Amino acid sequence: MSITTKGGDKGKTSLYSGERIWKDDLRVDAYGSLDELDANLGEAKHLVDNPAIYDILISVQNTLYRVMGQLATISSEYPYPLCESDAEGITGIIHDYETRVQLTGFVIPGSTLPSAKLDICRTVARRAERRVIALSRTETVSPYLLSYVNRLSDLFFILARSVEHEKGKLTYKTKPEHGC
Repeated sequence: MSITTKGGDKGKTSLYSGERIWKDDLRVDAYGSLDELDANLGEAKHLVDNPAIYDILISVQNTLYRVMGQLATISSEYPYPLCESDAEGITGIIHDYETRVQLTGFVIPGSTLPSAKLDICRTVARRAERRVIALSRTETVSPYLLSYVNRLSDLFFILARSVEHEKGKLTYKTKPEHGC
């Protein structure tokens, strides 16, 4: 089986549910941004040295396939939709890490290579969320999927700060000395 289909040569792609839509459709843009996030997480896994954070990244990658599959389904029921427990689970992880890393102000991202990559994941997650929200303004999107995608940037932010905290490199922004 080849990965080339020759079906997208005219600017359209097939969804999981079989429909053909334009490659610049909001739906494709939304799951494409999540695919980009998934690729960045693949790199982040190789940079973190904390096994618990590594496992969280693997779990998110696995869930992202369900998110993307759900977004790529229009005319039928997606067999593995996100549930309330998915959004609650990610929220619980965030709250757990917030107790470990007591933030006291605005941070300067990227004090370590792994935290810098997690901050890139954070910004890609934010863009993906914007694309999913844009889609939700014209089509029905599961509230659990919206909640999960909303929490992703918070998760990557707190994981990045945890990595910096573990290494003693959490750096806070200082007040500007002067303006214009």
